[in-house]
Amino acid sequence: MKQVRIKDIAQKANVSIGTVDRVLHNRGEVAEKTREKVLTIANEMNYQPNIVAQALTTRKTYKISVLIPRGGNDNIFWLDHPKGIEKAVHELQPFSVTIDYRLFELHNEKEFQQRTEEILNNLPDGVILAPILKKETIQFCEKLDNHKIPYVFIDTFIDNTKCISFIGEDAFQGGRVAASLIDFGVSPEKDILIVNLAKDLENTHHLNRRNQGFLSYFLDTGKNNGMKITVEIPVTDQKVVDERMDQIIKQNPNIGAILVSSAKTHVIARYIEKRNFETILIGYEITRKNIDYMKRGIIHFLIGQKPMEQSEKAVKRLFEYLTSHNVAMKHEFQPVEIINIETLVTY
Repeated sequence: MKQVRIKDIAQKANVSIGTVDRVLHNRGEVAEKTREKVLTIANEMNYQPNIVAQALTTRKTYKISVLIPRGGNDNIFWLDHPKGIEKAVHELQPFSVTIDYRLFELHNEKEFQQRTEEILNNLPDGVILAPILKKETIQFCEKLDNHKIPYVFIDTFIDNTKCISFIGEDAFQGGRVAASLIDFGVSPEKDILIVNLAKDLENTHHLNRRNQGFLSYFLDTGKNNGMKITVEIPVTDQKVVDERMDQIIKQNPNIGAILVSSAKTHVIARYIEKRNFETILIGYEITRKNIDYMKRGIIHFLIGQKPMEQSEKAVKRLFEYLTSHNVAMKHEFQPVEIINIETLVTY
């Protein structure tokens, strides 16, 4: 594929090369209408700045801190992100990029805050973080802003912050996609259960957005007329999950489909298989445990967001900013992937 040059953008926008350069590198005054035109054309032409050439001007070692949940056990989704990060670091050689991982237990506010303090004490050149906990993330971002440390969001986007870029899922749209799949397969009179495996749903931004998107679909498009029942289960301990789910099913015997709003779909699949409960089950992320239950016919659809690709792009986007003080794209939503048993062979 031919490399798109600033000259190519200038020709298509009918402006000077200098104008395009000022827009792309945020230098000097450019009329807002012209600026929007140049940026639109640059995105349409898939312009990518040559960050390798830009980095040749310095031998600096860039220190990047990564703040993400600790992967493992029932939280295996987060095991893939470091793989993408290491891939990006390898591809950026011979330029020196060091990664400082600061991991926290998912939904553990205290540990999240401890890790943020460690990062601030280390004063990295930039930060990549998954802003899972909304309140604590906003507080952390304010401190990063005060230190003039740039940061990139992955997995989740939070408004009213100064993040330089976001790579991840459009959580609201992901919820609508899940709703459309359920609406297609469940009888209109059946109830639908939404299971949130989270300790503090209100503070877990991406799960909230998925739920909002899911419910919005039925408000303006969906055919299903049944109740939409939302439940929050704070832990994945099998005994706790079994007891809570037993109680819900007993109180709501008309449930025809279940949505699990996170990558822990396998936790509810385990319950369904154990109880031999007939229902449509849809969840998120192509993890090994989720795939196993899909192969056994318990999970019917999974919605994926390519975590390795997310984190790889995040490193490159932050490196681009650190070397040029510019980013080509503020938001990059990952395409929504729908996986079922027929498409599973490609993974």
